[in-house]
Amino acid sequence: MIAYNHYIKFIPELENDKKIEGSFSNIVIVQENDSFNLDKKLLYELTFFNNQGRDLLLFSDREFTRTVEGQLWAFKVKGVVTFFWHSGTLSLEYIKHDNFREELLEYWCLHIVLPLFFTIEEIYDFLHAGAVEIDGKPILFIAESFGGKSTMTDFFMKQGHTIVSDDKVATYKKEGLFFAVPSHPHHRPYRKMEDLGFLVKNFSTESKPIHAIYELEKREENTVIIITELKGIEKFKSLRYASETNLYFQKTRRFDYLMQMAKITQVFKVVVPWDIKRLEEVYEIIVNHSKSIKKDNCR
Repeated sequence: MIAYNHYIKFIPELENDKKIEGSFSNIVIVQENDSFNLDKKLLYELTFFNNQGRDLLLFSDREFTRTVEGQLWAFKVKGVVTFFWHSGTLSLEYIKHDNFREELLEYWCLHIVLPLFFTIEEIYDFLHAGAVEIDGKPILFIAESFGGKSTMTDFFMKQGHTIVSDDKVATYKKEGLFFAVPSHPHHRPYRKMEDLGFLVKNFSTESKPIHAIYELEKREENTVIIITELKGIEKFKSLRYASETNLYFQKTRRFDYLMQMAKITQVFKVVVPWDIKRLEEVYEIIVNHSKSIKKDNCR
């Protein structure tokens, strides 16, 4: 399985392992280890919001701050599985709980734990967004909860566009540009607990510079569709609200990262009528707008 530009090697191998071809920068090992005793090593605890009906906890053997090499981290999905790793390595290990199932291991690892791992290890910063390609260039959709980003991503995919991410977009900065990283090759256009969705064949296989970010703002069904560019503090606020995996001990670093992104990446607000019958109209306007963007190394 290739996810987040890494080959994810499960040991033992998953029965339904997807043999997805593509490039990757490194290998992450995910393997069972039921002999490692975490109880006496993890002195610090952070409770996460309940997710998918599960209680979630983050632990470390040191105070919560920017990680250092060798630091022990653990993430517990109560009743299912605990993942743990030592900072500076690309090895995730896990301990099974009573309600463990292989499909739950895959869901929690790919959708929640790997983004957390890459964030803590400062490999990627994530945005809560859907992402597709237009003419081979990634565009991202951000919105408030139930704001239409999944619907928009799904519609673009059905028109034949390559999908980059269904829900979480990993990003990084390189040579003055911000890149979007393909997540895992699944799409879930419905709401179902602990479900990755269905496998997508037309999935991006390489990281590419972000072409544009579109913030979707839903309005009444007879609203005129308008696209306006966000600048200054409004642009930063849009990116800040879309920030994913926000850990309080990385607040300063995340602020600086988003400030840099706001200076370089173009962000647009799209007024979207809340009418499924007008979705094709919105689609055509976004496609034409994206193709018209001229890069001027930004604001």
